[in-house]
Amino acid sequence: MKTIPLVHKKLSVVLFGVASAFFIPAVTGIAPAIAAPSVAGLPDFTDLVEKTGPAVVNIRTTEKAKVQQGNAATDDEEMQEFFRRFFGAPIPPRQQQPAPRGRGKAAPDGEEEVPRGVGSGFIISADGYVMTNAHVVNGADEVYVTLTDKREYKAKIIGADTRTDVALVKIEGSNLPRLTMGDSNKIRVGEWVIAIGSPFGLDNSVTAGIVSAKARDTGDYLPLIQTDVAVNPGNSGGPLINMRGEVIGINSQIYSRSGGYMGISFAVPIDEAMRVSDQLRASGKVTRGRVGVQIGEVTKDVAESLGLSRPQGALVQRVEPGGPAEKGGVEAGDVILKFNGVGIERSSDLPRLVGSTKPGTRSVMTVWRKGAMRDLNLVVTELEADNVVKKADKKPKAEQVANALGMIVSDLNAAQLKELKIDGGILIEATEGAAARAGLRAGDIILRLNNTDIKDARQFNGLVAKLDTKKTTLLLVRRGDSSQFVTIKPLAQ
Repeated sequence: MKTIPLVHKKLSVVLFGVASAFFIPAVTGIAPAIAAPSVAGLPDFTDLVEKTGPAVVNIRTTEKAKVQQGNAATDDEEMQEFFRRFFGAPIPPRQQQPAPRGRGKAAPDGEEEVPRGVGSGFIISADGYVMTNAHVVNGADEVYVTLTDKREYKAKIIGADTRTDVALVKIEGSNLPRLTMGDSNKIRVGEWVIAIGSPFGLDNSVTAGIVSAKARDTGDYLPLIQTDVAVNPGNSGGPLINMRGEVIGINSQIYSRSGGYMGISFAVPIDEAMRVSDQLRASGKVTRGRVGVQIGEVTKDVAESLGLSRPQGALVQRVEPGGPAEKGGVEAGDVILKFNGVGIERSSDLPRLVGSTKPGTRSVMTVWRKGAMRDLNLVVTELEADNVVKKADKKPKAEQVANALGMIVSDLNAAQLKELKIDGGILIEATEGAAARAGLRAGDIILRLNNTDIKDARQFNGLVAKLDTKKTTLLLVRRGDSSQFVTIKPLAQ
């Protein structure tokens, strides 16, 4: 036993091996500390692993290569990039990988089946549907699934969705062991979880840890589950399982600077994964809604300048010409606060809500514009590539007056306004001082100053001259195809 005295003479920490005990005397006027729940001991995972392990599978993929032409180097480079993207580390060169079981001779056309990658998966139905990551099977010519009892099946790829990194494959079997799906919405930070998979090809390896955080914004369409469960290359596609034996996620990514596990891993929430797999099973693809806006975060400074009580919503930086949002009246600079009545706390909430909306649905978008909320009606369409807006030709006549914001501006001509599909705005010719420090540059277009739309350079310079130099000014600036708010503090004249 070791006692470590603290500053307060009546407060000490007593260490008994790995456990700690705190004694805090009662002090008049000070509320007693909340007692932490007692911990009986570390959990025993043996029964859990025995129950769930048989439904976890090894997935290996192969591709056809023309061996005479020596494509191995090119293929290895592609696989190195593949693993750098998802795991931060390269895999061993192809010649160091074991040959696939049942590998035959080269076909008459000179092609031979060669190893491509190894991953994990888990059976979700007794008739052979297997869930894994999209990056495990994408680009594969053949997919092989091996069960814990060494039965091996050639699998058919039903579909893969790269946006969520979820894939569904099918093997021909019956009465297969399967896992029970849990509810990822009920996950609690700090609860014990295990991962089962094939790290580095080591089948049915089990690692354990806790849920470190929920709803990590690492992608447009998925709030990932963060854990400290050891996950390495080959674990991809394997299940993240809670203490009730339910799948709550698919192990998908790790954060690494060294190429190996560094204490943080991420899993796709099973609720989202099941929604994707249901669509893949029905049609082989995933259909998502879109409204045609480019968005950004609402910072504290932007919220204060716009009159919002707190940072919330999604800031519209660009509206696609002819898209659903433009037809519904959405403008660059709007802050989207609700979609179909559901609040938008962070910008990442919007694509998830819109993406889960069926194309053709009439929706209501609540936006904050110029100090007031308004409801806009629009029709969600199917997600597709955004159209590109051409840049305006820049041949303006500059009004050579350096204003208090440190910039020289000029008017836009009618052709430029039409090309950009805007009613007003001015062009920045040069920047210095405050404007340069704020990141503004020649070629940017100013659309709004605080809550006032800008029509021409004379109006803008007049408004700038009246600004309170002690307050931060908010500009809505368009650069290329995107618009964003920029905060800037004017200089005293």
